Amino acid sequence: MGNVIVAASPEFERASADDVALMVEWAAREGWNPGLRDIDAFRAADPDGFWIARVDGTPAACMSLVTYDPSFAFLGFYIAHPDYRGRSIGFALWQHALAACRADTIGLDGVVDQQDNYRKSGFVLAHRNIRYGGVPARSTGSKDGLTAITPEHLDAIAAYDAGLFPAGRTAFLEKWLGTDGHTGLVAQSGSRIGGFGVVRPCREGHKIGPLFADDADTAERLFDGLTAQVPDGPVFLDPPEPNGPACRLAERRGLAPVFETARMYRGPAPGLPLERIFGITTFELG
Repeated sequence: MGNVIVAASPEFERASADDVALMVEWAAREGWNPGLRDIDAFRAADPDGFWIARVDGTPAACMSLVTYDPSFAFLGFYIAHPDYRGRSIGFALWQHALAACRADTIGLDGVVDQQDNYRKSGFVLAHRNIRYGGVPARSTGSKDGLTAITPEHLDAIAAYDAGLFPAGRTAFLEKWLGTDGHTGLVAQSGSRIGGFGVVRPCREGHKIGPLFADDADTAERLFDGLTAQVPDGPVFLDPPEPNGPACRLAERRGLAPVFETARMYRGPAPGLPLERIFGITTFELG
């Protein structure tokens, strides 16, 4: 008999900062257009929430499963390197990371061709998210009441965000709002916050996320204020499809659908006020 070559079993490890940088590169190759400086904010949310599968020491697959608190975690970055696809390494990592997660509810934004697989693991569709993109029409409308976000706004922003995200994420927000190149605006009337948004540079153009607001008029002012902060070029916004005013805002500003995901949950689905979510923060971390 000839020699039998046995493939090495994958080893699963918590990802280092360098591994997370590699995960972002893989995401870029998949066409997911990550932000230029996402890594520090992503790891601030949960430094142990990133996983890598290695075969003979070589990265073969990755995923994130960021736990915000015991009630909620979010799954993303589920990618197998092309050289290792078809060998169930990604799925083995998926099972390993899910088994290690103790959160009551896990969310994800699933790409179309994986949604049936996610259902097999207990994930249930909540709604679609539509990515809109394009060069936005610039508005000369009023931007009254908009203020640049500074560190002094963090506590108030975190309190407002807590009503629109399933778990507290102050550590993430502190990095997200303070990262070089990220521009945040808050809509205020006195001390009362009526919405906020962030725009950041990506491999292609800029993304707005989150875009949270009490009403469509405030969201529109924030969108226009944020796009005024960036150079000409494509801008992307990811509203939940059930928020019709958010989708119409994107369309009025000349953006068109370019991609979609399915927001799915395993465990009790959070009752988020989608009518105030005009753009989710990221497909990777929710």
